[in-house]
Amino acid sequence: MPIIDFHAHIYPNKIAEKATNATADYYGILPACIGTGNDLLKEGKKAGIDEFVLLPVATKPGQVRHVNAFILEETAAHKEFHGFGTLHPDCENIMEEAEYILNLGLKGIKLHPDTQQFNTDDKRLFEVFDAIQGRLPLLVHCGDKRFDYSHPARLKKVIDNFRKLQVIAAHLGGWSLFEEAFAILRNKDCYLDISSCMMFLPPETVARYIAGYGADRILFGTDFPLWSPKTEVEAFQRLPLSAEDFDKIAYKNARRILRD
Repeated sequence: MPIIDFHAHIYPNKIAEKATNATADYYGILPACIGTGNDLLKEGKKAGIDEFVLLPVATKPGQVRHVNAFILEETAAHKEFHGFGTLHPDCENIMEEAEYILNLGLKGIKLHPDTQQFNTDDKRLFEVFDAIQGRLPLLVHCGDKRFDYSHPARLKKVIDNFRKLQVIAAHLGGWSLFEEAFAILRNKDCYLDISSCMMFLPPETVARYIAGYGADRILFGTDFPLWSPKTEVEAFQRLPLSAEDFDKIAYKNARRILRD
């Protein structure tokens, strides 16, 4: 069974360990891996993962161009990588940055409202959402009981306002708010990934959410380097799902979004 990891993060070699540890500290966990591109390829190969979607985050507006350039370099160097771009709502010329991502040929846009400290439904981004709908998917970090920035109710407003926007809600739509997210997003037109979920929920619960949302809407993801790809694949394979649903989540749904 081919596997596409739709939720992975990498950093330049010289800052990878520091950046990975900072992210792990933010969530109060110990990281499983280092966070370089080579580390992802090595650990992914051990897990039997064939391709990876890279999801960068710029914590400051001045980082946006540099981060996107790094992702572009990595995708050019490694055929296994598909790159999303990052934006920051405080960018002075955010539409210019969005067009830059489109012109680079990156596969989507990733936003992390909690670490970037803005609300998912911030109206500063509405022009971007309108511009990319029908052109690029939008993957958003969703859920954290410590904050309101990424509450699934805010993503619902985006989905309701931009009907043609292809939205991917990370972490089953609401990390640490799984049941709230299920109630809010169950009947909404969006995809969801299962990254950073299987370590926090019993297999039967994950399978219940997948059945409730529909396997056609679910994507496999590891949230590398926080978690070991091998451990995440093994947890995924333990879920009580049909062979057809495994194939959809492992690669078929991802291939439909990536369009290649």
